Amino acid sequence: MTRLLVWDIPVRFFHWSLVALIGLSFYTMKTEGAPFVFPIEIHARAGYLLSGLLLFRWLWGLLGSHHARFASFLRSPGTMIAYGRRLAGARPPIFAGHNPLGGAMVVIMLLSLTFQAVSGLFLTDDIFFTAPLNGLASGDTVKTLATLHSLNSNLLVALIAGHLLALVLHRLKGERLVGAMVTGRKTLEGPPEDEPRQRRAASLYLALGLVVLCALPVIWLWKA
Repeated sequence: MTRLLVWDIPVRFFHWSLVALIGLSFYTMKTEGAPFVFPIEIHARAGYLLSGLLLFRWLWGLLGSHHARFASFLRSPGTMIAYGRRLAGARPPIFAGHNPLGGAMVVIMLLSLTFQAVSGLFLTDDIFFTAPLNGLASGDTVKTLATLHSLNSNLLVALIAGHLLALVLHRLKGERLVGAMVTGRKTLEGPPEDEPRQRRAASLYLALGLVVLCALPVIWLWKA
């Protein structure tokens, strides 16, 4: 049994910040929003932060540490099917990072969240709030985006529910995914199938540089 460092600080920061912002976004739209006087304004600002956060994750998926990179966990449909069959067995295959099915879910959720964040930048309630990019789209386009924004929020609920169910399933299989996303380290019963012989360590300076880069559009949206 080995204890392996899998998730770097940027990935963990992204994950838990994402949880907080999604929770705040749903709260300000699905409830009365108390104690906020204008919950839609808080919802919008959460969306601005979410946009920057997602931009960082897309870049980190290309430039970051090994297990954060999309290339390390995106697999062919055949590989995903084969993994699903093995997962149903008594001893599922061991992966340090995202397994083939989990990797697909990560990308689907990122795409859905990105659409939600970007589409929200064009919306208006015609009373209290108008998003920064609303003037760039026609009225019909804004209405279409508003409809898709609402439908996609339901899709996100389904994706989050599926994610939580997957966590429970893996916990029953003896894999503690939540703890690994807190500490960054994962306890493995054997050698994982996705651990490279020579790991590429991502620079902390690179991560900080990307944070600054992604913060710039957030600052502009915040002040617009």
